[in-house]
Amino acid sequence: MISLRKNVDELERCLQTRELTLDCYVNALRNAAQYAIDLDPQLTSPHREYLNKLAAEAAIAGPEQLKESRATVRGLMRDYRDKGAAFLTKLRDELAGTANALQEILEGMSQGDGDHELAVRTALASLRTLSTTTPDRQLHETVAAAAASIEQSLEQIRKQHQITVSQFLTEIRVLHKRIDALETAATIDGLTRLFNRGEMEQRIRSATSSAYCLLLIRASGLRVASVNFSPGVAAELTGAFTKRLRNSLPESAVLGRWGEEDFVIILHAAKHDALNSGKFVAEHLGGSYACIQNGKTVRPMLQLRIGVVDSNGDKAEKVLGRVTDFLSPA
Repeated sequence: MISLRKNVDELERCLQTRELTLDCYVNALRNAAQYAIDLDPQLTSPHREYLNKLAAEAAIAGPEQLKESRATVRGLMRDYRDKGAAFLTKLRDELAGTANALQEILEGMSQGDGDHELAVRTALASLRTLSTTTPDRQLHETVAAAAASIEQSLEQIRKQHQITVSQFLTEIRVLHKRIDALETAATIDGLTRLFNRGEMEQRIRSATSSAYCLLLIRASGLRVASVNFSPGVAAELTGAFTKRLRNSLPESAVLGRWGEEDFVIILHAAKHDALNSGKFVAEHLGGSYACIQNGKTVRPMLQLRIGVVDSNGDKAEKVLGRVTDFLSPA
């Protein structure tokens, strides 16, 4: 009887702990939605909606649904981070363009100002000379007064011009500070930009060392993800794969996207090391990936086909031919 009571008490504590844990999880999702940084309504509003919807579902979900929600939360956060980084990058570029335009205006004003002022002051000197040489006293006084008035106006214009230039300089300094802040904010582990096919061909042709291998990858599933889910899911799948690929290879590796589903990597390594890298990629980077579509987790699949080309001192065209043979559609 005592043992049964003890088990019942333990079960009640477990239930209370579970309820408290679930409540903390649901509130964490709602807080993440509430305090998400406002970037653009088209970015922030859907993100908050998805998190609040996920919180409502988690409050009544079973164990399997809660387990699945972990990937959804991670995907939502990653998606918002990437979109936020793209938004900040665009804003930074716009600010940089504005700052450059202001700088060009300022330089143009500075260059033109000296010429205009010199011309006006030369004309004033001519008026003063004329006023001193004319025998007509009334004309002398009229010309002298006009010259003084023009000089006074010129001085006022010069002062106003200096104020305008000062304002421009202040604007430029503020813009540059904002650009620096945005660059810092946008410094995240975003998707790795890969070289395109033309750049990779050029690098292979200009390779001075014969001790290199090419790791060739056909990542089947990217086109299917675009058709079965959406282009956004396909882009997220591509980004996740290339990021994992970069982290799986030596820092000296040069990565390129040869085609929609084809990737070529230059490895300055012996053939057996390149084969080991290819084996690791095949074993760890294929399979399903968690992506986000309309606030829900979807799991597109990647099937990898791996090949290694040893340059072996061959000419670049021969090496490129072997790459084309491997990556050509069967």
